[in-house]
Amino acid sequence: MDRKQLCVANLRYKRSSPDEAKRMRNLLGYLTYRDSRDRGVRMVAGRERWVDRGMGGSVSNIARRCDDLRSEHVLTFSLVVNPNPQLVAMIPPDQRERFVRELTERTVDDFFDARGIDSGCEYSYVLHHRESEDSQTPGLHNPHTHLVLPGTVWSEESGDRIPLYFSRNKKVNHIEMLHDVTEQNMVDLLDHYIGPEWEPRMDRIEAVRDDQRQVTEEDPHDFYEEDSGKRLPMWHGVRQVDEQRCAVGWYILFEDEDGHRSIEFCPDDAELEIAGIEHYAFTSRRPEAVVDVVKEQPDHISPSRSISHELDL
Repeated sequence: MDRKQLCVANLRYKRSSPDEAKRMRNLLGYLTYRDSRDRGVRMVAGRERWVDRGMGGSVSNIARRCDDLRSEHVLTFSLVVNPNPQLVAMIPPDQRERFVRELTERTVDDFFDARGIDSGCEYSYVLHHRESEDSQTPGLHNPHTHLVLPGTVWSEESGDRIPLYFSRNKKVNHIEMLHDVTEQNMVDLLDHYIGPEWEPRMDRIEAVRDDQRQVTEEDPHDFYEEDSGKRLPMWHGVRQVDEQRCAVGWYILFEDEDGHRSIEFCPDDAELEIAGIEHYAFTSRRPEAVVDVVKEQPDHISPSRSISHELDL
């Protein structure tokens, strides 16, 4: 497995300005009361959403700390730590939240240690639960964290706070350093929570997907006609989602403006509703039977809907 795909660590910042301060406060509210764009959070009395590591435990406190600790140019940094849902699926459900929390805290602590910032850095984070939105591996449990960091850090050398910065140049690349630290912590925790077999298990899923993709070596099963009149070859097929389930849908041949061709899998929600398909056994490397069921039930086939998101129709 490509180690770069283990976990996403995405960093952004907001400038020191009244408009950005307002946007930041709105974002904090969104992160507090929602798990995703379409899903709110049930608040539990006495249970805080934010984990306070020096930046506060509520919207108002975090906003105040961001303002107090900002630099001339940066109000706050935000960081998303999002482990690969396909790997999270291998962890028992009751251990996944602890796994993501450990990954988050170890990554932040180790990153600032690697940068030589002995005093560390204040931060607060909130854990979100949602389903994966990846069009090719939909519906997987996707726990991840959103962090808020200040625009300055304490410097023992100067005896004062100094601007926090993330350089990305030939001399030093803090973004690459962050990704390396995240990747190493992800590997260590996967070894602890799953065991060293997590990587060959993931490789096995990829091998099954490669085998399932061989259906595209056949003549196209159907075509989708774009508004321009261009016809896209399509194949009924399945693609392994995790070790227990495969999705039913279409392999579609796309071609970009430069003539580069690629085949993508587009799951079809209607087909997934056909009884038993969502539980098709992982050990079936070429589940032709599932594809035959789909072909025999044309009323369930809706290629226009299954690829509309991909084509942004």
